[in-house]
Amino acid sequence: MSNEPAPKMIFVNLPVSDLPAAIAFYEAVGGVRNDDFADDSTQMIRFSDVIHVMLLTHERFRSFTPRKIPDAHETAQVLLCLSETSRDAVDDVVGRALASGGTEPNPKQDHGFMYGRNFADLDGHIWEVMWMDMEAAMAGGQAAEA
Repeated sequence: MSNEPAPKMIFVNLPVSDLPAAIAFYEAVGGVRNDDFADDSTQMIRFSDVIHVMLLTHERFRSFTPRKIPDAHETAQVLLCLSETSRDAVDDVVGRALASGGTEPNPKQDHGFMYGRNFADLDGHIWEVMWMDMEAAMAGGQAAEA
């Protein structure tokens, strides 16, 4: 048994207007359902051992905060970002998002050592998907400038 602490994890909580449609969308872009944390108002989607998205109906989301849920099609409160292993993987994820009803609200970014595209999910939450050649970035001093 190890005395090492468990890695930090992130749980991104997103309000969604149609839970079954949101589940299908996130599965299409590579998320995996975890039904241990699911009910009629919530579904956990796993992207990695440490990255999870909690899809919550508006009613369930409101049980965590008295603040108004903004319309993410009209406003942006956060930009979420997931890394990928290659340029092709970035294009694949964004392509699956677009094929599943998402939109691409911003132009792609290609800086040579770093490549990124984005998609908005069915509720307008913006996800950036990026790949970076860390060796090239560090060799050119690009990481500090980006």
